[in-house]
Amino acid sequence: MMKLPVQASAEGLDAAFVGVPLDTGTSNRPGARFGPRHIRAESVMLRRYNSSTGAAPFDSLRVADIGDVNVNLYNLPDSCRRIRERYGEIVASGCVPLSL
Repeated sequence: MMKLPVQASAEGLDAAFVGVPLDTGTSNRPGARFGPRHIRAESVMLRRYNSSTGAAPFDSLRVADIGDVNVNLYNLPDSCRRIRERYGEIVASGCVPLSL
């Protein structure tokens, strides 16, 4: 994600990108589960700073990509439970989750 570090947990981070690859609740338009992967792939073209404004948020914040929530593609209620639990862990560590 934007050439940021990748790590397994949110410990020690101010913010973390986390993917939610889920389209179980979508009718007639599957494919949203591939969104996090494609956002990450396209983000390599983004720079860590804004050349127009000079803003460089990653110089003052500890940010990393912590991967995807392990969802259950065959059980929407279970997936929702897993998402809530994962986000609870992230927030409990003092980190702000940034969803993909």
